[in-house]
Amino acid sequence: MVPKLLIDALVEAKRVAALTGAGISAESGIPTFRGQGGLWEGYSVEKVATPEGFEKDPAMVWRFYDERRVNISKAKPNRAHEVLALMENFYDMWVITQNIDGLHSRAGSNNVIELHGNIWRVKCTECGISYYNYEVPLREIPPRCKRCSGLLRPDVVWFGEPVYDMDKAYSIAESCDVMFVIGTSAQVYPAAYIPRVAWSHGAKVVEINPEETPVSSYADFIFREPATKAMDEIYKELLKVFQEE
Repeated sequence: MVPKLLIDALVEAKRVAALTGAGISAESGIPTFRGQGGLWEGYSVEKVATPEGFEKDPAMVWRFYDERRVNISKAKPNRAHEVLALMENFYDMWVITQNIDGLHSRAGSNNVIELHGNIWRVKCTECGISYYNYEVPLREIPPRCKRCSGLLRPDVVWFGEPVYDMDKAYSIAESCDVMFVIGTSAQVYPAAYIPRVAWSHGAKVVEINPEETPVSSYADFIFREPATKAMDEIYKELLKVFQEE
């Protein structure tokens, strides 16, 4: 059941934002971060997700990411991704994601802030160029830069590195009317501050997560169900209202 107060807030809204985490992609078959059967299972985080680990053994790190890229290439955006993309038809709609899988863009979202980078983008450690590489599997490990032949790294944020576009994310949070918080534990900072910033600036916060999180203590609306189900239900109710107008 979608609360009428939520639909009323969405009808009045001009700018809507969503903060998404691993939970939204789990429904597309991508394991959640360090969960049971999760992304880092069998690998020490220090070895695959730190600059020091990459410096010590770039080939090993790249074998790990090549395997992830192969798995992600088989995944498809789910209904929750699709609904967020469709909402651009009604709103100044922004997706702020902690995921690196690129599924929001594949679903059709145009305004996507990828806080932790993108697994399909590579960055040269020598000349600094960044570009997309969709080769699966990689022909060469570790891969080399197409411009200078320098060593490439995944253009993702590793532990100890600053996240991307945080100022933009805060700006969106401060100015949105409604913020969805979907499939994130809200325990990884600085991303976990984003819903609180939105709430403190008057936005209605909608949490969609099967489990309780720190956001639950102040969220205006809570859906304890999978993102695909909740977002589909919300979108259908919203369409009914817009079609009546």
